[in-house]
Amino acid sequence: MKNDIVIEAWNTVLFDKFIRFRHLIVEGLSSHSHAWFNRNIHRKGSRVLDVGCGFGDSTLQIANNVGQSGEAVGVDCASNFIQAAETDKAEANIKNAKFLVADAQCDDLRGPYDYVFARFGTMFFNLPGAAMKNINSSLKSSGRLDMIVWRKREDNPWIHDAELKVKEIVPVVAHEETDQVHCGPGPFSMAGPDMVSSMLKSANFEKITFERHDADICIGRNLDEAVNFAMELGPAGEIIRLAGEEGEKQRGNVQKALRETLGKYSREDGVWGPSSTWFISATKG
Repeated sequence: MKNDIVIEAWNTVLFDKFIRFRHLIVEGLSSHSHAWFNRNIHRKGSRVLDVGCGFGDSTLQIANNVGQSGEAVGVDCASNFIQAAETDKAEANIKNAKFLVADAQCDDLRGPYDYVFARFGTMFFNLPGAAMKNINSSLKSSGRLDMIVWRKREDNPWIHDAELKVKEIVPVVAHEETDQVHCGPGPFSMAGPDMVSSMLKSANFEKITFERHDADICIGRNLDEAVNFAMELGPAGEIIRLAGEEGEKQRGNVQKALRETLGKYSREDGVWGPSSTWFISATKG
């Protein structure tokens, strides 16, 4: 099963929305990756692959961490994200970072690498087992994979509560019932440690560890922005978009419901939702 539909989604409708809310996405995701980088600094001089690098902010941070004798390579299936990352790289004048367009599920990742890192970049593969095997093959002997993925829905209520509320109002259209592009399995596809452990073991990884990390993340500078964010991205936004005309008809009702749902997270400095991730590490067998 190829990722063509998912790649098209990330290159078009999802990219446009990520650009619109880039400030929230980068700041929110970074609250988890900064905590990881603070305790798991890559060795100076090492070569690191950043899978699903998106705008490339994590790749540029890795490049700074490994120093000029090392290299950070950001890979993403969506060329529009890579173009944005290249622009930021040039503006920052970081010489030891590079970016490439590739599908980590099946393409040549141009290894070998000392480390592979992914911040929310491994959850949307149609064939995650195949992707993990491909990633494993890009690592040097005893190289390490580190992933940050969302934990279960219930521990990420700013996403899950919005999804449940939208499902009460808008009819859900399954991926197989539409010819519209979609994001793939979704953000919680790697929330289960048992499933992920089995998948990594079958891909020749060992010494697999999971560490929980919780952080409040900004989902809007004010309640209006938080509601708009939820209506455009994540499971709630996907439900509205795939529902087509019916989703558009219900926008007013959804907006009112989400103001009530997300309003409880409002603070003086914005709307901050509790979030929870796994820091997963595994060594090539």
